[in-house]
Amino acid sequence: MLWKLRIKAAEAGIWKSTEMRRRLADAGLEISAGKMSGLWAGTPTTVRLDDLDVICFVLGCTPSDLLVRQPEVVAANKPTPKTAAARSTTRPQPAPGRRRTAPPA
Repeated sequence: MLWKLRIKAAEAGIWKSTEMRRRLADAGLEISAGKMSGLWAGTPTTVRLDDLDVICFVLGCTPSDLLVRQPEVVAANKPTPKTAAARSTTRPQPAPGRRRTAPPA
């Protein structure tokens, strides 16, 4: 996914993360400086849906404006059929000389 918070913020006339943080606080979402930095500087790993709702309200956009799918990245990370087949047939073997204990009776 591509995170376009800064682009949508610029379209709304917000150029600094501190201004965005202030507007979010005015809308009822208190975000720490560290979390705001993570949202502003790059693609966050997670975003709470409640937070996303407030962000969209402040920017006057929808989640699909902020999150853009990248199917080519997903396709590039997909394992090849040969690799997937090799993984499914390989089973871990117990170490030589070590026997499994019997289950409790």
